[in-house]
Amino acid sequence: MGIVAHVDAGKTSLTERLLYAAGVIDRVGRVDAGDTQTDSMDLERKRGITIRSAVVSFELGDLSVNLIDTPGHSDFIAEVERALSVLDGAVLVISAVEGVQVQTRLLMRTLARLRIPTCLFVNKIDRVGARYDELLADTARLLTTSAVPMGSVQDLGTRAGRFLPFSLQNKGLGELLAERNDEFMARYLDDALSVDDYSAELQRQVAAAQVHPVYFGSAMTGDGVPELIEGIRSWLPRATADSSDDLRARVFKVERGVAGQKIASARVFAGSLSSRAYVDVHPADGPSYQARPTAVDVFEHGSRRSVERAEAGQIVALRGLKEVRIGDQLGVRSSGVGQLFAPPTLETVVSAPDRMRLFQALTQLAEQDPLIRVRKADDLTVSLYGEVQKEVIASLLESEYGLAVTFSQTSPIYIERVDGVGTSYREIGAADNPWTAGVGFRVSPIAEGIDYRLDVELGALPRAFHTAIEETARVTLQQGLSGWEIPNCRIDLTYTDYSSAGTVAADFRRLVPPVLMQAIHDAGTTVMEPINHFELDIPPDSISRVLGHLAESRGLVEHTAPHPGHAHLEGTIPAATTHPFESHLPTLTHGEALLTTTFHTHHPVPTPAPTRPRTDGNPLNHNEYLVHLNRQ
Repeated sequence: MGIVAHVDAGKTSLTERLLYAAGVIDRVGRVDAGDTQTDSMDLERKRGITIRSAVVSFELGDLSVNLIDTPGHSDFIAEVERALSVLDGAVLVISAVEGVQVQTRLLMRTLARLRIPTCLFVNKIDRVGARYDELLADTARLLTTSAVPMGSVQDLGTRAGRFLPFSLQNKGLGELLAERNDEFMARYLDDALSVDDYSAELQRQVAAAQVHPVYFGSAMTGDGVPELIEGIRSWLPRATADSSDDLRARVFKVERGVAGQKIASARVFAGSLSSRAYVDVHPADGPSYQARPTAVDVFEHGSRRSVERAEAGQIVALRGLKEVRIGDQLGVRSSGVGQLFAPPTLETVVSAPDRMRLFQALTQLAEQDPLIRVRKADDLTVSLYGEVQKEVIASLLESEYGLAVTFSQTSPIYIERVDGVGTSYREIGAADNPWTAGVGFRVSPIAEGIDYRLDVELGALPRAFHTAIEETARVTLQQGLSGWEIPNCRIDLTYTDYSSAGTVAADFRRLVPPVLMQAIHDAGTTVMEPINHFELDIPPDSISRVLGHLAESRGLVEHTAPHPGHAHLEGTIPAATTHPFESHLPTLTHGEALLTTTFHTHHPVPTPAPTRPRTDGNPLNHNEYLVHLNRQ
């Protein structure tokens, strides 16, 4: 189960209350006091926000719960993505005071798209300004029309605020369930339903993500939490996979232990996983391989213990998988959920006096967060979702590696699109081929992903050479003709040759970049910039000012809708101008604007196209490339 929310809605406080109710901790920690169970990083305690997902396991009666407390700030959306990929159900926390916020809408949209069964918990009913009817109306308008309150609130907005649960046989619940089941509706109209009928139908519709029960309470006082716990036990579906099935597991977190060793957290969906037994590892973007965990820990009763064998339904921490990365699947490959949120569209240069130590430290951080892509050219750059991530990276580098760093201004991450079909090949003995290997490629554009195919006989080349060719081809696509990544491309391997006496895999690893880049040069590329989709609510009297500034920011309004008290705009805006536009909104709208942006697509960039310094020695220039290889 995951707990997700906009920052400051109170999800870490709710986690503490659940752990207290389960007997894992003997007192409830406070975020502002920095003594919570799941916020372990210094910066998490200092800022009162969750940055990395934390796992804790406990029992609620006969139900074993693996709880994943996730970040709420939009800069750490990648952490939320990893948690969502392994969930059976979720609790979405909403503040009764601040209400439905930007991140709340994005999370609910994603939960609904993935059909993850979700209960809603409206927190902070004891705070001044807490709302009930208005918040339920906002929930229906901004989140989902299938949310149903499971009770009312007495003494709202005071320390005495209490949640009063409804009987299941209430009109609101009955009508909502009847809308989605004709048979239930017929019996509802005939008044022929028992409490058990209501319970069974609610359980079925929650499991199908058709209905979302809404509980009110306070994580600080504990009111409403027992009713939420009963809702979790009653409505969210329990895992049913069998340990006798084939192993299916997914890695959702990678960190390093005190001795520097990799520790991979994974959800075991089916089958079992034993220490010192080989398992198949399926990376998201490379060939599969076998590896053997040296130790397996399971999360139980609020702590972690070593076991010889972990089974379906458990969260495990694995040691000894040196090459493992977040998103890797273990055992039998399944379709999985793919990427839920768009990759970061911004990057920044990181500087420190000791460049080598900085690169090593950033590389280790990138293992824990694959969307923090580190790039070493004339400068060291990292990809970002937003400005808060800079502070987090700086804090991690200082606390864990003793490095003080500075950042440049963020800039967009562009990509390149292959324009047409291009071919190239080089034979052994050619003037511009000093290696004992031959290879040829054909590249062509596709809509999404890297599609690598063989247009040669598989048995004509040793498998190790095929692996070297494919791995190097994928790496080569990280820098197109202008230095930007080519994320969507079909590659056909059209020609191979080798000498049984002298060829080694390194010959292919050195030959592939110049040949593949020549094929890309033959096809041509276009530099594309990231475009965001925006939803914007503004006061009616600020429409003209906002529209003028949108036009200056190259924004395009595609839809407008008037509402009582505000105007709703939707459209697109380049990522390069999104942050400057957002920074002007408070002035343009008297601080009343609500802006939501999500990555939408890529469009050709206005000329002249931006270029990026290369890190590969420029494979299209034979002499430069050889000098680069000799320096490695």
